[in-house]
Amino acid sequence: MNEGCTVGKYLVDRLRQLGLDHLFAIAGDYSIEWLNRYVAPSGMKIVEEVNEVNAGYAADGYARLKGIGALCVTYSAGALCAVNAVAGAYVEKVPLVLINGTPSIKKTLTFEQTGFSAHHFISGRETDLQSFEHLTAAAIRIDNPDLAPTLIDYALTRCISERRPIYIELLQDMVDLECEPPRGVLKPARILSDETSLEQSVAQICAKLESAENPLIWLGVEIDRLGLQDKAMSLIQQLNVPFATELLSKAVLSEDDAQFVGVLDGQASSTVVTDLAGTSDFILALGVWLTDINSLGWEPDYNKTAFASFDAVKLGTYFGGQVALEHLIDGILAQKIAPKERKMPEKPARSVPNMGEADVITYQGFYDYIQQHIDRNTIVGADASMNYFGSLLLDVPSSGGFIVQSSYSSIGYSAPAATGICLAKSPEQRAIVFSGDGGFQMTAQCLSTQTRLGLDPIIFVIDNGVYAVEQWLADAEVFHSDEPFYKPCELHRWNYSRLADVFGCRGWEVGTYGELGDAVTGALANSSGPSIIQVRVPQKTIPDNAKWKAH
Repeated sequence: MNEGCTVGKYLVDRLRQLGLDHLFAIAGDYSIEWLNRYVAPSGMKIVEEVNEVNAGYAADGYARLKGIGALCVTYSAGALCAVNAVAGAYVEKVPLVLINGTPSIKKTLTFEQTGFSAHHFISGRETDLQSFEHLTAAAIRIDNPDLAPTLIDYALTRCISERRPIYIELLQDMVDLECEPPRGVLKPARILSDETSLEQSVAQICAKLESAENPLIWLGVEIDRLGLQDKAMSLIQQLNVPFATELLSKAVLSEDDAQFVGVLDGQASSTVVTDLAGTSDFILALGVWLTDINSLGWEPDYNKTAFASFDAVKLGTYFGGQVALEHLIDGILAQKIAPKERKMPEKPARSVPNMGEADVITYQGFYDYIQQHIDRNTIVGADASMNYFGSLLLDVPSSGGFIVQSSYSSIGYSAPAATGICLAKSPEQRAIVFSGDGGFQMTAQCLSTQTRLGLDPIIFVIDNGVYAVEQWLADAEVFHSDEPFYKPCELHRWNYSRLADVFGCRGWEVGTYGELGDAVTGALANSSGPSIIQVRVPQKTIPDNAKWKAH
């Protein structure tokens, strides 16, 4: 036994080995000793958040850039507040580690045997563990120091292999107990494919690619989660075919690339993309997840589309099970299919729109204006709101420069996620986030953490006083008539820009394009803390590519 290693140190050492530089945390007496005695001296930065859901969203945003994220909370009262953030990470395959400081064995037994309760207890040792078993790739309880190394290694390996969150209960009386030191370095488990299924799937797809006159490649989020950007780019270049993405995978490759045509998300797509998808005789969808967000008012043609995701290939009536996406791409590349001679469709040229300084900002006008401020050093975040539509058609030139939680779609995600994005990004990059007013009301305290740490995201809050996307989903005709909004969709109006006075950052309220220009100039010059720009728009304006539903 190595006297220099304890359970608490073992966990910290493993997290550091995996590249974790920041740990998001909420102070709690069941976890604070581990944070103070082991995390703080390790060189890992403890980011003290204001609540558990914000900590979870921040860790999620951090993990999407860094490759792993982590948060530490306290038992039940803390952990159960983080459930929504962990659920979103599970759905969207984000490697997140939730460390739950847990009451000692003695306190647990006392409660279970006598009924004498310790604070935060609900029903003993199973409550939190059972809750997170359904939302994580692994859920463990460290209640024996000799088993701790095996359990920790198992859970972390599942996290980096499956790209999904894990849950670790760290009992307060285990932290200082000795255990074996880490051996070697953790690495993802091998990816496995059934050889017959793989060969058949490669043959099916290659035959389609060779015979197709107008093929299209549709890149999904698994290209990002599995780190397959270079291989996907090699395939596109070898075949010389255009490619599109989905909202969840927007900017997975640079949108400046000559082969990129746009985002394919049903009727919210540009006409260039929908026309190309309609005229293509074969679509190879790599890592695409089908959701109601990326099939808006549009049904994919399953007979001409091969979907390779979730370790399977589906094409018409063909199904190939246990086919890893990486192995599939490698197999297609190895066939060296002759490149296509195809003229790329022309994308419409963008120019700064001619808007009068005194003109009232509309939802679409805001996005037309903001495009000029998106460059290679910009990371864009869009929240679950009508901002999905506006941001979908933005040109984002930086590979990995767009972050959205569009599959799980929890409103309020993007502003606190910007905390993690700012800590994980390169120094020269700037985070710009578009939030709806309803979502921002849920997680506005993120400004406190960002101000305290001197982080500089620019957060645009589109202020129309209504849960517009919920109204749009229920009845979009309201936006084109005099009918009132549904009562549950109406918001209590905040003066969002004045929150800057509360949290100590910078804020602007704008309603015209002249005011917007001044605010953006001021926000871009502000590098010492967050900037919040409250953008007032008329309630009945929506992005142009959202208008199809009402007609």
